[in-house]
Amino acid sequence: MTPEISVVVPLRDEERNVLPLLEQLAAAIGPLEIPYELILVDDGSEDDTFARLMEAHARDPHVRVIQFTRNFGQTAAFAAGFAHARGRLIVTLDGDLQNDPADIPRLLQLARSHDIVCGWRKDRKDNLLTRRVPSVVANWLVGAVTGTRLHDNGCSLKVFRSEAVKPLTLTPGMHRYLPALASQFGGRVTEVVVNHRPRRFGRSKYGLSRTFGVLRDLVRFRRLMRLAIEPAVPAARLYEIRQILERTQQQR
Repeated sequence: MTPEISVVVPLRDEERNVLPLLEQLAAAIGPLEIPYELILVDDGSEDDTFARLMEAHARDPHVRVIQFTRNFGQTAAFAAGFAHARGRLIVTLDGDLQNDPADIPRLLQLARSHDIVCGWRKDRKDNLLTRRVPSVVANWLVGAVTGTRLHDNGCSLKVFRSEAVKPLTLTPGMHRYLPALASQFGGRVTEVVVNHRPRRFGRSKYGLSRTFGVLRDLVRFRRLMRLAIEPAVPAARLYEIRQILERTQQQR
């Protein structure tokens, strides 16, 4: 059965989070009784993340796994997920368990009347200096430059209509601005407060230096927005796939 919802999750060195995340996703989405798929992207993990993903794939028919040859970054992981997604709606979230899958049904409800639904981590459980203060500054700047004003561009928990993200030509670092880029194909954007949880396992991949990357991007952002939707622009080689684990149609 063709999935209605595709859930795209980038993972890098998240071996202890994989199985709890999948259990929580099944608990959140399963009761909706909507066909769905889970696209889990291993972005060059150096621990046992891929081994846990193979276990999940073997026992859960919803799971599809994309393994990169090395670490290419979160934008690449999302781009690969979008390219392989078959659902009419695409849900994105991080693989570190800080996003709460229990919020997904509320976002899906809003997706009935919006093209893009964004999570807002109003009560963030991150370090004040290295994560929360830079985020406030970056969100204000992104809104001022793009016109898409959100409290929390950096929250990975979002829902997109597939036609708003699948045509995008992304470049490294652009996952931070997906709502602004995707709004060029689908203009109905909304934001909803979601739960944000402390990280239990692993460590954060981001720090204060990310803010300087945002400042650099915003200097050229109008051009980046135009290139993202220009069909004549050749797609950058964002990633290289080592293997894809998925069941054949006969196995489903």
